Amino acid sequence: MTSRSTRGTPRAVLLPVAVWAATRAVLLLCVLKVLVVPGPDVTGDVSVIYQGWSDVLRTGTFPVDDVTWQYPPGAALAVLSPALLPFLGYAHAFFVLLLAVDAAVLALFLRAARRPGNRPAGAWAWIAGVALLGPTAYARYDLMVTAVAVAALFAAARRPRVAGALIACGTLLKVWPALLLCGAAVRGGRARALWCAAALGTAALTVCCVAAAPGALSFVGAQRGRGTEVESLGALVLHVARQFGWSGRVLLNYGSMEFVGPLVPQVSAVALALSCAAFGWLLRWRMRARELTAGLCADAAFTAVLLFTTTSRVLSPQYLLWLVGLAAVCLTARAGRQGLPAVLVLLATGVTFLEFPLGFAHVVASDGTGLTVLLLRNGLLAAACLLACRRLWRATAAPPAARRADGGPTGKATADRAPVSSARP
Repeated sequence: MTSRSTRGTPRAVLLPVAVWAATRAVLLLCVLKVLVVPGPDVTGDVSVIYQGWSDVLRTGTFPVDDVTWQYPPGAALAVLSPALLPFLGYAHAFFVLLLAVDAAVLALFLRAARRPGNRPAGAWAWIAGVALLGPTAYARYDLMVTAVAVAALFAAARRPRVAGALIACGTLLKVWPALLLCGAAVRGGRARALWCAAALGTAALTVCCVAAAPGALSFVGAQRGRGTEVESLGALVLHVARQFGWSGRVLLNYGSMEFVGPLVPQVSAVALALSCAAFGWLLRWRMRARELTAGLCADAAFTAVLLFTTTSRVLSPQYLLWLVGLAAVCLTARAGRQGLPAVLVLLATGVTFLEFPLGFAHVVASDGTGLTVLLLRNGLLAAACLLACRRLWRATAAPPAARRADGGPTGKATADRAPVSSARP
């Protein structure tokens, strides 16, 4: 039996690695413009915006005068990272670094798949999800942030201090990794180690960034003036309104295409209210949860990030990378409960590629094609939210008797004992 497992391991590793290499070669050819993808140039953020930020950061200050700089101070490390490959141009170095990070994440999934109770489904989800998003996956630094989040979730059970430090790093890169703590337990030595490492790490890194350069905390109020991006869930209302003569327009604002005009502030307020409602639901779930095991940490993190991403005023294509990484972690564990929502996220990622860059002109024009693609993508995300919340709630808030009746680990034993106990006088 051992020899069979040993012979099967190389094949189980080589096949996903081969598929990963083939799909990533296509992505590299796209961002290097050997293969031309219809639609807007997705690499402009790297070659123009990121490189411009890099020039400013080298002077010892954050680009606070640029309205497109809306990120926490740790993002400076991602923007400056191409300097690690000085023999390449900025954009080419950035793409090569993302390829290396992508490979490291695949290695994490393949290693996790060999542990008892896990499976290779997570590795395949990662391979497929990044490929389905298209060249946008390699044209934003979100893949780096997702890599840190994936590593933190895998380390949470065995190395809580490492996981807490990684969550701190991720939070300083793009804030949302702080949601990984949503399902973390608060009792026990491991739980305290995780929370302390995350809190102290975030505080220490923030102090270092503030001391290193002025403007480190400018991102806090940078998004107050943002409107509703054309790809967001709330934008569907405005897209439909344009069919009936609404006078609003689509303009480049804060580095993205946003609606400007009447009703936009109200739609943005509703989106913010939905995000607040999502936070309220998560808080209520957390207070009523009867069990918070290590296995539920990934499910809770996936649900939390999914809720806040879907209700955001700015549902940019690269946000799907966050969900792909967390969905892949959920699919890695055989006992995971978020299988169907994870599949819906992968489908939404594929539709996102049709929306941006392929059909972005249709989205901006609010024509039938653009509206159909947006309805499908955002509808898949909304359905994934509802299913993820329902499954997370049932996994933790149900009373023990109900969990046994649903087929829990003690369900069979209870059923076997019932006739015997009822026959006793």
